[in-house]
Amino acid sequence: MKLLSVNVSLPKEVPYRDKTLLTGIYKTAISGRTRLHELHIEGDSQADTKHHGGPHKAVYGYPIEHYTYWQQRLGRATPFAHGQFGENFTTQGLTEDEVQIGDIWKIGTAVVKVVQPRIPCYKLAHKMQEPHFVEMFWDYNRPGFYMQVLQTGEVGTGDTIRVIETASHGITIADIFGAIHTDNKAIMQRALDIPDLIPNLKMTLEYYLNKEERETDNA
Repeated sequence: MKLLSVNVSLPKEVPYRDKTLLTGIYKTAISGRTRLHELHIEGDSQADTKHHGGPHKAVYGYPIEHYTYWQQRLGRATPFAHGQFGENFTTQGLTEDEVQIGDIWKIGTAVVKVVQPRIPCYKLAHKMQEPHFVEMFWDYNRPGFYMQVLQTGEVGTGDTIRVIETASHGITIADIFGAIHTDNKAIMQRALDIPDLIPNLKMTLEYYLNKEERETDNA
């Protein structure tokens, strides 16, 4: 299990429809080692701090295992460069059907904890140059994973990802993301019992669990 690249970007303006969009999703790989801080990787930042960044979205990882699928699905002749999906860490050997909420890894001299799946937005579709990409991303059920930094340190390309603690509840990133997408209330309810579930994910799960009740009240 390995860190294939560290990818960063400061917010930049890009054309979007008839205006410009300020975003940090256009990340590129860097060489050498860099510092992983509590809230971000050195040299990286978010434009929309309401929905991105913070202690529970300090680092976003996406597995290289999905790159070929997306290249073929989108009919792209040129291979994607690392960071294509806006991820800070392009990883190898860990996929969403194995990674659980609460897993703890050591990467370089840093320690991180997997805390939630990525929920896609229109900026990802814009980056992928595919207007229906958000729906496609939901259907594929491989959203990558956000990490909380438990111990700051240095990370770099080629670092081993060492699992130092595996959660015991058995609920994976793919389980939670798929449950939200398919309205699987049983899995969402189980997920609410995960110890140390972060507030953001708890609110998301409760929102979808109570969605029908709200719609009935507003009918």
